[in-house]
Amino acid sequence: MNIIVIGCGRVGAEVAYGLFSKGHKITVIDQDAGAFRNLPEDFRGMTLHGDVLTQDILLRAGIEHADALAAVTPNDSVNTVLGHIARVVFKVPNVVVRNFDPRKRSMHGAFGLQVISPVSMGAQRIEEILSGQSLPSVYRAGDGTVEIYQMSIPKAWHGAVLREMIPQEHCIVVSLTRAGRSMLPKPDTQVESGDTLHISATREAAQALRERLEKLRKD
Repeated sequence: MNIIVIGCGRVGAEVAYGLFSKGHKITVIDQDAGAFRNLPEDFRGMTLHGDVLTQDILLRAGIEHADALAAVTPNDSVNTVLGHIARVVFKVPNVVVRNFDPRKRSMHGAFGLQVISPVSMGAQRIEEILSGQSLPSVYRAGDGTVEIYQMSIPKAWHGAVLREMIPQEHCIVVSLTRAGRSMLPKPDTQVESGDTLHISATREAAQALRERLEKLRKD
């Protein structure tokens, strides 16, 4: 795939190198030439120094033929504009933008962009670990109304059937992992103690399930 990464800070460099290592053709753009020092020495993708908002730089990067683009500069407004231009003007099929300031997350959402917010995700994960939550979130989709949660099956639910454990409304089991092997479970699948479930749910459904788990701990 031809992929453009705009912004070569720590996040951009990590993304670019990871994709390059998987065999993709990568072009990295940054207005600070010194930022390219964040890339490992064995990176062999293309680097472009210049104003990321100019059409000339985007065209030189091959945006007309790009399969995907990530805008990960530390400026939320710039990321939003770049994402919108890539998706609407150049019809790049897969566009993702980084949210730097969580208070400005709604700006990205107003343009219908795929958004990753490392600050929000990291803070939420730390909060869950410190508070000992029994159903931590591992992925937040869109505005966070729906998230994917990870759950370990307690001994009390060994042999239970999924449809009896998980609320059917606003809650979907997307995977079950047992002894390191993942599967797509069915509603009548029996779980075993130590299984790991990944569940897509609204916050309300996740909280209801979390309360059931806490009750099991106390019983």
